[in-house]
Amino acid sequence: MSLEDFTDVDEEADGDREASTDTDPGGDDTAETAPNPDPEPNDDGFEEYSVTVDGEDVGLGALSVAQGLRVSEESDDTILRAFVTAGNRESVRLGKYLLVPYPDDETLFCRIVGLEYAQEFQSDDATEIHARRMMRKSGIEERDYKFMAELEPVAVLYKDYDENGEAELKRRMTDRVPKPGAIVTEATDSAEIKTGLKIPEDGVFLGHLSVGGEKVRTGATPPTIDYRLKDDYDSGDPLVFRHTLVAGGTGSGKTHASKNILRQYLSEDRAYPMDDGRTVQPAVVQFDPQDEYAQMHDDNPELGSDYARRLDREGIAYGGVDDTIALVPKEDGTSYGGENHRAERIEFTIPFSMTEKRPWLVAGSSLNENQYPALRKLLNRFFSQHGKSGTYREFKNFLDDPALREELDESGRVHEKTFDAVKRRVLSMPSGIFDQSAKPITELDHQLVRPGGLTVIPTYHLSSSRAKELFVLAVSTYLIDDKLSNTPDSDRIKETPIVLGMDEAHNFLDEGDTVQARKVIQKFTEAAKQGRKERLGLFLITQDPQDIADAVFKQLNTKLVLNLGDEDAINSVNIPSTLSSKVPYMEKGQLVVYSPDNSEPVELIGLSTCLTRHG
Repeated sequence: MSLEDFTDVDEEADGDREASTDTDPGGDDTAETAPNPDPEPNDDGFEEYSVTVDGEDVGLGALSVAQGLRVSEESDDTILRAFVTAGNRESVRLGKYLLVPYPDDETLFCRIVGLEYAQEFQSDDATEIHARRMMRKSGIEERDYKFMAELEPVAVLYKDYDENGEAELKRRMTDRVPKPGAIVTEATDSAEIKTGLKIPEDGVFLGHLSVGGEKVRTGATPPTIDYRLKDDYDSGDPLVFRHTLVAGGTGSGKTHASKNILRQYLSEDRAYPMDDGRTVQPAVVQFDPQDEYAQMHDDNPELGSDYARRLDREGIAYGGVDDTIALVPKEDGTSYGGENHRAERIEFTIPFSMTEKRPWLVAGSSLNENQYPALRKLLNRFFSQHGKSGTYREFKNFLDDPALREELDESGRVHEKTFDAVKRRVLSMPSGIFDQSAKPITELDHQLVRPGGLTVIPTYHLSSSRAKELFVLAVSTYLIDDKLSNTPDSDRIKETPIVLGMDEAHNFLDEGDTVQARKVIQKFTEAAKQGRKERLGLFLITQDPQDIADAVFKQLNTKLVLNLGDEDAINSVNIPSTLSSKVPYMEKGQLVVYSPDNSEPVELIGLSTCLTRHG
């Protein structure tokens, strides 16, 4: 007998077997064993699930004990699997949120973390006969296989009753195992999903909950689930003052997403209590390397009335921010265009007096441990002679004095070679930075920081990366110093909540081996640690999160990760592996939120339309 004969016989036998066992024309042979959602305890005290042949199927399937049923403090030891009925198999996806009831009023909230087909009957499918038989078929018989979903427990949901009998849905860690045969259903109630994932009801809107790039839908109006970032003091500090990272590659939509989030901080009803009892709106100060954020002054012409009504229903702030000022750095020989926005423009300069507290601003290249103290001594000597009105040009003339060099060398305070090295670095600074024909930034504190206002500092027009770095670090450390000081130069800065936004943050907060880099990182680390107390929030935006200094990075509580193609960048954001594996495949506008003090790690889809002008 030939191989073909074996194949034909096998196909006929297989057809006879299917005809004799196919008692359900609908293809779902699990209805006879569907578990009863209202179990009754037997004489031994164990809840039994009776079988029924009547009625429609409820849920996606039922818990299986074929490989055990176990919950554990160690996730690797947890065994929680559900059999998914044939009619539900096409709709089941990794990451979906499910509910498993306990016999009482409590419910296990979980997510799907694995899907597999398993053999219904013991057979050997690694044979020539089986392979050729399958190749001739037009489809797969679902009833020949079991479709199993592996579940990860997230929390137990329960109702907490107050003295008036009012129930509040709450969550706790998974501390009990569900019963065999319990019905598994998809979570579709907004309150259950938000409670299960610990998502606050109120706060700063970031996007809509999604799974695998599709929004999670409910039966409510609106059907989507809004994700909010905690923004009050009821259960800790607002997370804006515990700092935020937005990481995404080129074209991922990070600027679009950042604008939408910053717009929420500029809503009229957002304000924070200060130590003196006042409640004050935050000021947003945003450094802008591509001249994009000043557009937030203008409405988005693509935001139609229907879309606006949807935003109103969800309590999402939108529209241009009238109180927007572009504070433009003045560098000799450069000009700022700014044709793509209608915000007010004010030029400013960096007064050389700022270097008295920040010597590293006047070092054109790296300084070692001997040169930095020497620079401080020279600046102190200079300002003691010239006062705060001393200029960069006068300081260069000051260093040209050979008598000064000789005196400091002979006294042992600054070695002549160290003096020469410091002088070279000072002279290598970009020309036209200090003391230009514009108002000093130190005299513009009321324009720089305005409650409820947006200040954008564009840098794309500056001549060099060093010039951009100098302006960004001069202004940001000016804000930080006054925020952290007990004797600030500006009461306006001290007494106003501030969101300090920095795009391309990796260019300014990288881990350097020079004294200047260490001083800057130390400054920002202090700001991050004391931010919650001083109402100062860092909002860092980058496509290279791996380049941000570790001391600063560790202080970032909320991480919003859009598409990143670089493996080092993905690893550096340190999000759970179940989500990091999705990052390279996310479409524009999709993001992962990892904010341990706010919610479970989740996927979101941001708004497709920018809430202000963009592009």
